[in-house]
Amino acid sequence: MNIYRISFLITVGLLAPFFLNAQSGISAPLFVQSDLKLVSSEFSFTEGCSVDKNGDVFFTDQPNDKIWKYKARDQQLSIFLNKSGRANGTYFDKKGNLITCADEEGQLWSVSPSGKIKIVLISKPGKQFNGPNDIWIHPNGGMYFTDPYYQRDYWKRTAPDLKTEDVYYIPKGSNNVKVAASGMVKPNGIVGTPDGKYLYVADNRTGKTYRFRIEKNGDLIGKELIIERGSDGMTLDNQGRLYLTGAGGVFIYSPDGRLLDQIKVAEIPTNVCFFGKDRDHLFITARKAVYVIKMQSQGVE
Repeated sequence: MNIYRISFLITVGLLAPFFLNAQSGISAPLFVQSDLKLVSSEFSFTEGCSVDKNGDVFFTDQPNDKIWKYKARDQQLSIFLNKSGRANGTYFDKKGNLITCADEEGQLWSVSPSGKIKIVLISKPGKQFNGPNDIWIHPNGGMYFTDPYYQRDYWKRTAPDLKTEDVYYIPKGSNNVKVAASGMVKPNGIVGTPDGKYLYVADNRTGKTYRFRIEKNGDLIGKELIIERGSDGMTLDNQGRLYLTGAGGVFIYSPDGRLLDQIKVAEIPTNVCFFGKDRDHLFITARKAVYVIKMQSQGVE
């Protein structure tokens, strides 16, 4: 194809996606925008999507105090848990239990596949956590969770017990909770790399996402500003690309923080995860709705 022909096609937009992806370091598009599918809009505020070992998605509808299940194979929705402690962020542990941020009383719950509840973290008297928001479990079993304060209409309290809003770490098999990262305004979305070396944390109030190195004892060091954008929830794919959520859709970034692409969503997305047998579909929670889209990438969570 001669240079004049190429110039013409770029001008009319026929080759624009190819050149955009080439400049962004993507050899082929990661998705087709028209493939975005609305699953349902029957909810009040969806959040906290996580995928189980079968590729099915579990997500929360916090105002209605429910956890829903989306079965990947037959694309069916069902209620998994009716009273969830106002669950927000979730993550599956290696035993298949769904660990949830139950912010009604500042707790973490473990919910078995059959729906049996075990409280794994309780706030200290007079020092209730602000509102456990999002969670990630390290390959060694230790858990990180963010604890911003967002006033809920179902709370009796009207002010936080704690002076700061931090990221916490709980070693595997321990009840000892320690601050892993401080100094942020409202830490929110959180996700770690599958090798357990790095943790990404979004400060949603300041519109920034940071990367930390994870020490053997769980400490977070080497705080690095990686993206000038916050995120409510986030995920990673097997190429280390980071998927952030916010007004406008899902924003896909390279490991070094370059914006690669954007999945446009009408409602404001709150969280995102890969699902399906091959983890090659993206599940998007977006306020009153949930969406799915086929991807040319695979998740690692």
